[in-house]
Amino acid sequence: MEASRPSRRSVLAGVSVAAALTSVPLLATRVQAAEAPAYRWRNAVIGGTGFVTGILFHPSVRGLAYARTDIGGAYRWDDRAARWTPLTDQLGWDDWNLLGVEAIAVDPVHPDRLYLAVGTYAQSWAGNGAVLRSEDRGTTWTRTDLTVKLGGNEDGRGAGERLLVDPRDSDTLWLGTRHDGLLKSSGRGATWAAATGFPATASDSGQGVTFLVAVGRAVYAGWGDGDGSATAVNLYCTADGTNWNAVPAQPTGTSAKVPIRAAYDSRSRELYVTYADAPGPNGQSTGSVHKLAVAGGRWTDVTPVQPGGGDTFGYGGVAVDARRAGTVVVSTNNRWAAVDTLYRTTDGGRTWTSLKDAAVFDVSETPFLTWGAEEPKFGWWIQAVAVDPYDSKHVVHGTGATLYGTRDLTHWAPQVRGLEETSVIQLISPPAGEAHLISASRDIGVMYHERLTASPSRGMATNPVFGSATGIAQAAGRPSYVVRTGFGDSGNGAYSRDGGRSWAPFAAQPDIAGDSPGPIATSADGGTLLWSFVHWDGTKYPAHRSADNGATWTEVSSFPKGATPVADPADPTLFYAYDTDTGTLYASTDSGRSFVRRAGGLPSGDSQFQLVAAPGRAGDLWLSVKWNGLYRSVDGGAGFSKVASCRASYTLGFGKAAPGADYPAIYQVGSTGTITAVYRSDDEAKTWVRINDDQHQWGWTGQAIVGDPRVHGRVYLATNGRGIQYGEQL
Repeated sequence: MEASRPSRRSVLAGVSVAAALTSVPLLATRVQAAEAPAYRWRNAVIGGTGFVTGILFHPSVRGLAYARTDIGGAYRWDDRAARWTPLTDQLGWDDWNLLGVEAIAVDPVHPDRLYLAVGTYAQSWAGNGAVLRSEDRGTTWTRTDLTVKLGGNEDGRGAGERLLVDPRDSDTLWLGTRHDGLLKSSGRGATWAAATGFPATASDSGQGVTFLVAVGRAVYAGWGDGDGSATAVNLYCTADGTNWNAVPAQPTGTSAKVPIRAAYDSRSRELYVTYADAPGPNGQSTGSVHKLAVAGGRWTDVTPVQPGGGDTFGYGGVAVDARRAGTVVVSTNNRWAAVDTLYRTTDGGRTWTSLKDAAVFDVSETPFLTWGAEEPKFGWWIQAVAVDPYDSKHVVHGTGATLYGTRDLTHWAPQVRGLEETSVIQLISPPAGEAHLISASRDIGVMYHERLTASPSRGMATNPVFGSATGIAQAAGRPSYVVRTGFGDSGNGAYSRDGGRSWAPFAAQPDIAGDSPGPIATSADGGTLLWSFVHWDGTKYPAHRSADNGATWTEVSSFPKGATPVADPADPTLFYAYDTDTGTLYASTDSGRSFVRRAGGLPSGDSQFQLVAAPGRAGDLWLSVKWNGLYRSVDGGAGFSKVASCRASYTLGFGKAAPGADYPAIYQVGSTGTITAVYRSDDEAKTWVRINDDQHQWGWTGQAIVGDPRVHGRVYLATNGRGIQYGEQL
């Protein structure tokens, strides 16, 4: 049954807060009465978009490789299909911190075994890390929770690998941690304990063990907490798994302060190590590459180019060619002046060739990699490099936005099919037009998705190009008009008159927009813009209003600072804002010129609480307040009732109504009982059905969700590191 639509008068009328919260009964008392429908979940294709922190070819199986990311889990390469398969989508809401992968390890003797060290943050507020163990190349997992924290999205996340299967015994594993020293498992990762005899002392703020590498039957460990002095030790070795010693005559000094990665050339019996003065991926200004002749203990400086002058950088990835002795590839990192590159040697480091200099790019599969310019970049944040052990000319390297591959050392293209790592903040599904989806994301701005199965042909929205978007809005009654905000190269706000295909910057913007662009709303007719401002440090500023398409802006002092503006989808004179600091709903009846307080006494204290307006209805508001549940107002925020069918609600959106229904389908990430999942209601939140499953959870998904207004059952879900997921009922 459709809720009664309030008259204009009832929407504008004020009601006391106490009365509103006590006189309206709880809505919906039945929970998940219907049988859950079958759904198919896929990514809306963009292609990569995040930091690929590690790549590992299996040494014993042709075509088998793995990749790890800082916030988006791990992947397995399917050589026949030429695409990546996600391996950690089963990690759910409560395990969001495990989507950052600190390290990968494979067993050269048992090719089906795979190990992941997972844990995104090592901060006090984050949960402990874990080790995932698989006997079937990541199809299924067994989990061991650790008592220490890992940092898959911390500084130094491109170092590694910090996890290793012991070359003497496949049942023994080593795990290097940031703050808790070296751990050892004698039970194939099932249990862990501090390794005895490891001489370095961990700190609460250092890098700890940066890598572990097998050198014949010995194990070498990089140590990232040295001070760069002539007596500092940053490399240790054990030959028996018990006794550890500093490697003699090792490189010292600022350019060798932090060992980043190492690779062993078993044909020449030489160990190559890359160094920098900081762990990266940012903050490096110098570095070096050294090799150790293991048999004689002699070190040689083989740095391709010495950083200096205006060309500052460190060194990052290193990989050896298993088929050719003395053939090595290393990467620069944090090189912004001359731009990062890969250097390749075929003579053990005596001479090097920059692969960037002759590189020919084809980014047609992921056009956003032009970054709004004419030519793509070779990459930045290059700390992951790998050479296929079965194909010397197949080289891949991860960047802050993709994974490039070549088969001839000249022609490069993204090798990212199936790998989607976007951190998405907002989604729009237009009611008409070519595209069913427009997205706003961190790092890659706004995209117009004319197809869901291919990366947007226009790439990132340009004029201006955004790094990270902060808001996007579409005029409900005039869907050809779309606005966006974010951190741009020539302005922080823009508008489109063709549904998001092309853009033009606002003619002006408030001064505060320069470093604090926040979310934006447009009235239903597109005649009024309301722009909120929040600095990255949390400082909130007054919102501004424009009635001339961004040519001029006026401060709205009565708007709650930092709140997200919400336009009424039916009445262009109405705007709303929820003050999460005080738990108060504010409304404007004069096209955003002024705001007055309406309902109060609602949940407060979390800036991620979300207010959403139901499409086509004046004053029909839904308030997702996380573990406080879900509230609804049908009178423009004068009063709210708690929805009893929902225990928790993190984000909510609407889509096309079910056949025979007269209210839009409602989608949410929330909980009707004990499981936080993706739910749909076709009866105005009286009942809910779960529409994802245990294999499709994607960690934290509380940012945005929206149904398709043209296809019942189709829903688009924003993730923090697994891109845009869309589900369709089978």
